[in-house]
Amino acid sequence: MKAYEGIVHGQTIELTEAHGLIEGSRVSVILQPTVPVLQQWGEGLRRCAGILADSWTEEDDRILEEIAQSRHTGRNRDLDLDHDE
Repeated sequence: MKAYEGIVHGQTIELTEAHGLIEGSRVSVILQPTVPVLQQWGEGLRRCAGILADSWTEEDDRILEEIAQSRHTGRNRDLDLDHDE
């Protein structure tokens, strides 16, 4: 018995190395993702958000809020990114 890595394509798993089994052989498969599986869009971003926690400022919050508001109003406008205020 040996563990193999592979790539999922629909209902097919493509192994990344030769396995030595005869075509059509029946096998038992246990699926264990080698990287975390994202459950929903944006989850990866939320996971890594902590990386910026020490350097994030209120100005960063203000800029993101202004971007969000402009998206909701449907108007494109220039953002005031002057940090000297």
